[in-house]
Amino acid sequence: MEDTSSGVEDPPINDDGLTEVEEFDSLAGILADGVIGAAGGLVGTAMMSVVFLIAQSLGAFSLDDFAILTELVGLTGYVPEVLFGFFIFLGGGMFPWPLLFASLKAYLPGQSDPISGAFFGGAMWTGFVLAFYTGQSGLTLVLYAVLTLVAHVVYGIGLGAVFNYFSTRPDSIV
Repeated sequence: MEDTSSGVEDPPINDDGLTEVEEFDSLAGILADGVIGAAGGLVGTAMMSVVFLIAQSLGAFSLDDFAILTELVGLTGYVPEVLFGFFIFLGGGMFPWPLLFASLKAYLPGQSDPISGAFFGGAMWTGFVLAFYTGQSGLTLVLYAVLTLVAHVVYGIGLGAVFNYFSTRPDSIV
């Protein structure tokens, strides 16, 4: 008897009758991944904010620097500048950065998502440290550089931990 199989296995089908590829590419799957990314970004930004508060208490960083973002969008004088700037920063931490992390995490060093996230946060820090520099010098400059680096590494760890948590859930498609 002749073997007529192609040697390629069909992808497994879930309870909904969709293959894993179809489920991943479905609108519901894409939206779920977006929600997971936003949740990871929220967790990471919250953790990062704690380090920023520590840096502010040491005089190395000022939360007033978030007003720079309000100025960039031209809303100075129309909205509370520091608060609105922080919300812009939070939005960046919740949407574009997690999307970029999800796209690049397979190429980042590290055996797990939190470790890869730490490297991702360190890479992000290179832009932040220059954009938010406000003339610190001496020991204050060293504290600014070190604490903002720590804040970004902590952001990446938090982001990666959320991705790792949801990727190990049995009903998740991340």
